[in-house]
Amino acid sequence: MLAYVFWHWRRADVSAVAYEALQRRFHAALGAAPPAGFLGSRSLAIAGAPWAASGGEAYEDWYLLEGSAALDPLNAAAVSASRQAPHDAAAAAAEGGTAGLYLLRLGRAGEPPRTTTWFAKPAGMTYAALYAALEPLVAAEDAALWGRQMVLGPTPEFCLHTARPVPLPGPVVPVPIHCRMVWPERRDG
Repeated sequence: MLAYVFWHWRRADVSAVAYEALQRRFHAALGAAPPAGFLGSRSLAIAGAPWAASGGEAYEDWYLLEGSAALDPLNAAAVSASRQAPHDAAAAAAEGGTAGLYLLRLGRAGEPPRTTTWFAKPAGMTYAALYAALEPLVAAEDAALWGRQMVLGPTPEFCLHTARPVPLPGPVVPVPIHCRMVWPERRDG
């Protein structure tokens, strides 16, 4: 599974309530008429990510895809047919954005996360050792470990999606970011 991740932030003259309503409208339109290979989307309100809005209030959208062949259909679908007007309205309210591609390395993309923990592979540690160290945590937390593809994106190399903040094994240095769901809307509060 591949994820196209898009960070964006609103213009100062657009309220968070209005901006989030535009985001939900776009995600709903995309889900109602999905392109080939599209598995679903999530939009998270975040703060503290240095690569998005200089660490201020921002949004992190995850577009889950069957693989890289789904990127072109997603790109075309987002700005056409029933999705065009919601996309254009959401884009007009954005101040800026950046993006990256991530491959699911361990676990599964289950429920949308409440916490994303970003980190780099520690120097001198092999990928095999890193995955072995994280595998029990991913299994115990029903988590998802995502890894950046092709050095695309402004973030550290890895992102762990969990339902709650969790400590990572040393020598991993985490950058935890609390998330609030914008899309899909949580039914449990």
